[in-house]
Amino acid sequence: MSGGEQTLTGPDFRQGVSVAELADGAMQLGHVDGEAVVLARRGDQLFAIGATCTHYGGPLAEGLMVGETVRCPWHHACFNLRTGEALHAPALNPVACWRVEQRDGRAFVTEKIEHAPLEQGSGGTSAPADARESIVIIGAGAAGSAAAEMLKREGYRGRITMLDADEPAPYDRPNLSKDYLAGNAPEEWIPLRPSDFYKEHGIEYRRGARVASIDAQSRRVVLEDGASLDFDKLLLATGAEPVRLSIPGADLPHVHYLRSLADSRAIIARAKAAKRAVVVGASFIGLEVAASLRARELEVHVVGPERIPFERILGADMGRFIQSLHEEHGVVFHLEQTAARIDADAVTLATGETIAADLVVLGVGVRPRVALAEQAGLQLDRGVVVDEHLETSVPGIFAAGDIARWPYAYTGERIRVEHWIVAQRQGQAAARTMAGIRKPFEAIPFFWSQHYDVQISYVGYAEQWDRIEMSGSMEARDCTLAFHRGEQTVALVTIFRDHESLRAEADMEATVAQRLRRTEKASTRG
Repeated sequence: MSGGEQTLTGPDFRQGVSVAELADGAMQLGHVDGEAVVLARRGDQLFAIGATCTHYGGPLAEGLMVGETVRCPWHHACFNLRTGEALHAPALNPVACWRVEQRDGRAFVTEKIEHAPLEQGSGGTSAPADARESIVIIGAGAAGSAAAEMLKREGYRGRITMLDADEPAPYDRPNLSKDYLAGNAPEEWIPLRPSDFYKEHGIEYRRGARVASIDAQSRRVVLEDGASLDFDKLLLATGAEPVRLSIPGADLPHVHYLRSLADSRAIIARAKAAKRAVVVGASFIGLEVAASLRARELEVHVVGPERIPFERILGADMGRFIQSLHEEHGVVFHLEQTAARIDADAVTLATGETIAADLVVLGVGVRPRVALAEQAGLQLDRGVVVDEHLETSVPGIFAAGDIARWPYAYTGERIRVEHWIVAQRQGQAAARTMAGIRKPFEAIPFFWSQHYDVQISYVGYAEQWDRIEMSGSMEARDCTLAFHRGEQTVALVTIFRDHESLRAEADMEATVAQRLRRTEKASTRG
């Protein structure tokens, strides 16, 4: 995690700047009363907002303007230039706004306008909810917590209950394998909200509440302790769980999985006394863990069945680059290998080779938690099948996040992805629909993976591709990989080319919007 405060640079906007020198669609970084501010121009309109993204503190002045919005270059959060509202996750809080006055060809930034975190909504037309209505959200991860907040932002007046089988408050899960595990981020950065946030905003948050069953016909959720909750609408946001190995020794005390905050804490505690670690699984989580453990100066070995890490997802060249990046930092790979046994001081591979280890982390993938959906009779297909509004086969029951398989508007295929930002945005979209604002979920998937000082950004979705075109140089940490299927670019992977990543996302969104407009026109003519 990188944080927050920027050194004040650029002009003092209170003293005014020339409007003519700020081009249409351009942004300028300056400051007002000791705070970094971005001045942006769209046509004859001028906007002034806080210069720091409320997610991880990214520099908005280096982002991309799209219409009357600005997108953060780091992790693609999006803010409304007029209101400062956080339109797209991962940012949850708005940025501050200032009034701008134009006099004699100069722009002057004047008084500051601030908003409470849940003060603003999308401006859509929500159906007024009866205060007796009830929405139950099962799961308080990325999708569930984002949905609860969006319901309040959209003015939903009914009862909102969020059920969480995990004990801590909703937290920043991506950081568990990155800076927090590496020791570069304190634990107080991990919770998404203060402990009293949900109560203050009228959200009933039940920790440690495990759901036993869902009665879809009678609209009731039954908890394991025998209590029950009636609902008018339900959001399933149960997420995914680690795939567990069934080899001898997989349940030993020094063997860990990484999914929850408790898991990350346990690995940190073990790492303090450990010297040699084996990571089983060359997945994104596995290699982020490897990088974090190297930051703690452990000897790290990675075991994986693939010939090249990430070849199926990122292609062979990028896979080799990531492997070499880890090898430069001392990680030893054992590829085309599987673990056969774990003992107190070693991991034995299927070939008979042994690797000394006093810490083992298993990261061989996750599977969606669909047991409740299956019990409730929802349609399943390698996940929970939902429509473009994230509604399941049972009206009034929605699914979002790792479990949802939805119709992807950009390519027309039905997909399921396990990305934090996608889950947050789906939770927000489902909440708007439940609040009466029916808009299809059209977001383009985005995720990032951190390996030492290199961030790899991925926009789009490419389970299959025909060819990969590369520009730039991986070795120079400056490149773009475009994944093509036929004539369509289905995904873009970048290293330190944030603007290209943002532009690709915006272009894909524009393609979806054009396609929907054509469909609507054809429907109207019909």
